[in-house]
Amino acid sequence: MRSIPMLAAAAALTLIGAPFAAAAQTTQPVAAPSDPSPDPAACPDFLPQETRCWSGRAAKGGFYWIAVPKDWNGTLVVHAHGGPRTATPEANDPLEDLERFSMTVKEGFAWAGSTYRRGGYGVRMAAEDTDDLRQIFWDAFGRPRRTLLHGQSWGGNVAAKTAELYARDAEGQVVWDGVVLTSGVIGGATRTYRFRADLRAVYQFYCNNHPAPDETQYPVWQGLPLDSDLKRAELAERVQACTGVGLPEDRRTAEQKRNLADILAVTGVDEEHLVAHLAWATFLFQDMVQKRLDGLNPFDNSRTVYQGSHDDAALNAGVQRFTADPMGVARLAYDADLSGLIAAPTLTIHGKADPTAFVSNEALYRDTVAAAGRSDLLVQTFTDEAEHSRLSPPEYVGLFQAMMRWLDTGEKPTPDSIAALCQAAAPRYEGGCHFDTDFRPTAD
Repeated sequence: MRSIPMLAAAAALTLIGAPFAAAAQTTQPVAAPSDPSPDPAACPDFLPQETRCWSGRAAKGGFYWIAVPKDWNGTLVVHAHGGPRTATPEANDPLEDLERFSMTVKEGFAWAGSTYRRGGYGVRMAAEDTDDLRQIFWDAFGRPRRTLLHGQSWGGNVAAKTAELYARDAEGQVVWDGVVLTSGVIGGATRTYRFRADLRAVYQFYCNNHPAPDETQYPVWQGLPLDSDLKRAELAERVQACTGVGLPEDRRTAEQKRNLADILAVTGVDEEHLVAHLAWATFLFQDMVQKRLDGLNPFDNSRTVYQGSHDDAALNAGVQRFTADPMGVARLAYDADLSGLIAAPTLTIHGKADPTAFVSNEALYRDTVAAAGRSDLLVQTFTDEAEHSRLSPPEYVGLFQAMMRWLDTGEKPTPDSIAALCQAAAPRYEGGCHFDTDFRPTAD
């Protein structure tokens, strides 16, 4: 990696919003004693020229990357990534997120993103690590003119929780100036993961191969036994054997076609993402339930009436039933449910046909915020996209620009005004704008 001079004088300049590049001294930034200083790093090719980058590892273990463009606008975006990723974090993992949201750096924002200290579930853990990264940047380079919090997918849950837990410091001063949630899993964990528990139960009724009859039997809400060595590829093979997913249509048996049609109709999952959702309901549930909830069950289908199959009576009579443990529900709610007590302007965007984090998440969050009396701080937008991980780039640009205008003027944006900002940015980015400014999701 090439060496890049550090700019300690940025601390004073950023307090008044001066561009980072204006600082000319070359002394090292001063980080908090508990966290090592960020190290200069070679910026990836997808960032604008003359962007400066740093990387490091927080005292609690999370790897992070920081990028500051030459013409910095004085605003920092702290990114909370999705997942949860169950693999052990690696030093360059944040680069994937930086590339996906590199339009923020191109638009003049500084960016910081972390892996969190470990893989696996834990919203409060990830929220603490996200706020720690903000502090690492502030300690190293001085407090920026503004600090925005951005969460993508499960990171939307992390960011929303971070904004609730760390909205103000011990002296009552604002920490996060604004919050942007993209394709967020923000309906509350005790509600938004329930459909995957239903998926496991429905799948097992039709397929009876996860677990297979000759394997150790366990309740499907556990995900997997802790000592299981099942791999995702092996799970995909089981799904294919039962449903034909991954095979050409003309190679699927009549039984496979009927199994697949019933599973999709009852659960609302589409064929393309069936294996992915089953994987989350397997490996993520194993981590969530077995490691984070000490084996307590947070899911309940004891009174669920399943509908949409060719024989609903048989399904409801034969499906595996389970009852939630109240402590399991309480512990998951404590970790990941949201209060709606937002304290900073918050913007969201979500594809109407998101196949991974259903758009109903937005309705659940909207209702939670309304119940807390904070609807004046929330604006939600929706697009005609069937995407989750990566929406059209100018849509993100419009969202961040709308947040800046909201903070500058105090005037709350509308979906129409955000769509107009996207249109203004569209000539600079591919993908176009796909907002449906009249859409309002339901919580179903």
